[in-house]
Amino acid sequence: MEETTMNTQAFDDGKAEAFGGKMTDILNYSFLGYMCSIGHQTGLFDTMSGLAATTSEGIADATGLNERYVREWLGGMVAGGIVEYDPGAAAYTLPQEHAQVLTRASGPDNMAFYASYLSIIGEIEQQVVDSFRNGGGVPYSAYPRFQTVQAEESAMLFDTALVGSMMPLLPGGVDALVAGIRVADIGCGQGHALNLLAKAFPNSHFVGYDLSEEGIAAARQEATALGLRNASFEIRDVADLGADGSYDLITAFDTIHDLAQPGKALRSIAEALRPGGLLFMGEFAASSNLEENLDNPMASMLYGFSLFYCMTTSLAIGGDGVGTMWGEQTAREYLQEAGFTDVEVKQVEGDPLHNYFTAKKQ
Repeated sequence: MEETTMNTQAFDDGKAEAFGGKMTDILNYSFLGYMCSIGHQTGLFDTMSGLAATTSEGIADATGLNERYVREWLGGMVAGGIVEYDPGAAAYTLPQEHAQVLTRASGPDNMAFYASYLSIIGEIEQQVVDSFRNGGGVPYSAYPRFQTVQAEESAMLFDTALVGSMMPLLPGGVDALVAGIRVADIGCGQGHALNLLAKAFPNSHFVGYDLSEEGIAAARQEATALGLRNASFEIRDVADLGADGSYDLITAFDTIHDLAQPGKALRSIAEALRPGGLLFMGEFAASSNLEENLDNPMASMLYGFSLFYCMTTSLAIGGDGVGTMWGEQTAREYLQEAGFTDVEVKQVEGDPLHNYFTAKKQ
């Protein structure tokens, strides 16, 4: 056991007072986060963005929600500086400057959406606490609504950027997709990204792989609704794709770091690609070195997301527990060990959370 020493630093009253204030802010903002999640899920933010100053009764009528609950929620929104209040008219207003990061019309800029993850985390918190004491992790099956929320998050970005901004990052990728190639998406979830690509590039053939029966069913349903004949979906372990070298392009969005064995999965992807085939991988823009994350305004959220989901779901099945913060340098090392060359890292305008890797099979 490592020897520990006593902390003999002098007590700083000013520092203590300042930190007490910070903890008060943390508690206030934590509860505001949950209330923002409710504002997103119930459509309150979306409705209020189109209303002039309105009473709680008017807002409840416009949303079809219970007025008493709406009024209490509005109280928290006003106290937190999110909604403005006119006491004389008992009327509430959502400023347009706030609405631009709180509504579905904002697409990937909708910050209220991310608060939806808080309720999911709250439901599995005690299992994570148990993992601190006993090791192991929390299985994916324990997370309520997770895939639905992830699908909404992906759609916010993919609907606006996948075809027009992300695919052009691939060297020669758009021309190849137009001409017709074979594409696989790893960890496709509900398949929205793959279906968007299949619709945009009808000469190419697309297949999505995921272990979730629920996700694959939703993906197939959407493909049918869109009338797609060039998209299919299979329940399959992405660490065992087969060494047939038949794919020209494999995509993996927010997937590799979650897997039990990222290195094995990347080797499997390499084997499934033809010589010269491309991997397009989206991963969080973070570092495996703590000191390199300190200037990242989203660092605490990313560490929390790693702790409460990415790392623990991997450890739950005996995985490496790479987590969200594996970083560009670590990802490059994994790609090189798997046999990829010509690794490039790029970003998409409007998506500060991610790095996008392109890599070529030798």
